[in-house]
Amino acid sequence: MKISDLKAGTSNVSIKATVSQKDEPREVVTKYGKRLNVANILLKDDSGTIAMSLWGNDINTVDVGDVIEISNGYVSEFRGTPQLSTGKFGKIKVVSKGDGSRASEGAPEDDFESMDEEA
Repeated sequence: MKISDLKAGTSNVSIKATVSQKDEPREVVTKYGKRLNVANILLKDDSGTIAMSLWGNDINTVDVGDVIEISNGYVSEFRGTPQLSTGKFGKIKVVSKGDGSRASEGAPEDDFESMDEEA
């Protein structure tokens, strides 16, 4: 599967892509009052790019330049833009480590924010 194939509502997504951008982690409070850390990343392959949010421990396992595999993911839509997520049942696997250097500091946080919640 390629990034260009991903549309909002697509489930059981398996994809391999490179992390081209990673924002600094931030703390969010869910509607249930739970505090979670989240960091937004941008994934790319030869067909395009897609946003993804990393939650909790996944934040520290993924860096810019890493090639990762997502299995059992799904695509939602936030502010009109498709966004990939692993939710509770999906997996992230680092296939190869990149150099860890930060790519350009991209879009403002509000344009790249997620409403995903892991409860």
